[in-house]
Amino acid sequence: MNIVNDVNDVNVATLKEEARMKSHKDLDVWRLAVELATDIFKVTKNFPKDEQYGMVSQMRRAAVSIASNIAEGAARHGAKEFTQFRHFALGSASELNTQLEIALRVDLAKPPALEKLQDSTTRIGQMLRGLTRSLRRSDAI
Repeated sequence: MNIVNDVNDVNVATLKEEARMKSHKDLDVWRLAVELATDIFKVTKNFPKDEQYGMVSQMRRAAVSIASNIAEGAARHGAKEFTQFRHFALGSASELNTQLEIALRVDLAKPPALEKLQDSTTRIGQMLRGLTRSLRRSDAI
């Protein structure tokens, strides 16, 4: 897996700057979400075959949904719409985090791999919440 480990350096000023950029591809949170989705696909390849249409499908859809909602929100013209799609992405991150916890508890993959994915999902959620707070403050000014 290749999720960036130095995302802890992201701060509110950076998130505020990112929110004003022109493309979703300029957002660190989007790049991390794409890496997370890629890693989810890799890890779930090794899940039991009887989970292909169950947990594997749900986890992959939730992971793709995080990055997709960030991209769709960034393409909208208003901060209110962008916030709405960030909330959708946050919901998908919570869904994925729950699925990872279940996968961990029923031994669908090795704990270190699943725990690293949970950490990445949690970090993306934190970044999305920080971005939302930052935009709310900038709208109030």
